[in-house]
Amino acid sequence: MQIEHWHEERDGPLSERALRDKIAGRGYAVSRYVYPPGTFFPAHDHGVDKIDAVVSGRFRMTMGSQEVVLEAGDLLIVPKHLMHTAEVVGEEPVVSLDGVRMR
Repeated sequence: MQIEHWHEERDGPLSERALRDKIAGRGYAVSRYVYPPGTFFPAHDHGVDKIDAVVSGRFRMTMGSQEVVLEAGDLLIVPKHLMHTAEVVGEEPVVSLDGVRMR
């Protein structure tokens, strides 16, 4: 799993706009989603490379036997055709930025 954490010294203060700009700057179209507690996405894949990033809340991502809980400022590279699941952890909604590779 390729995970990146927000580093304020390098990336500046964390904000939704700054996280969106970081993803878009890599050639991804960015959409915003809010997932309520209890949301679960069963195993699926995508036909394009993606980035899943968390603005707030906690989002568990599982790829094969690897699992990670993403928190504010974290982003995960999701290669096309890689099966994965996603689940909101806890009682707080997840605000997510979903990047889809454009180039």
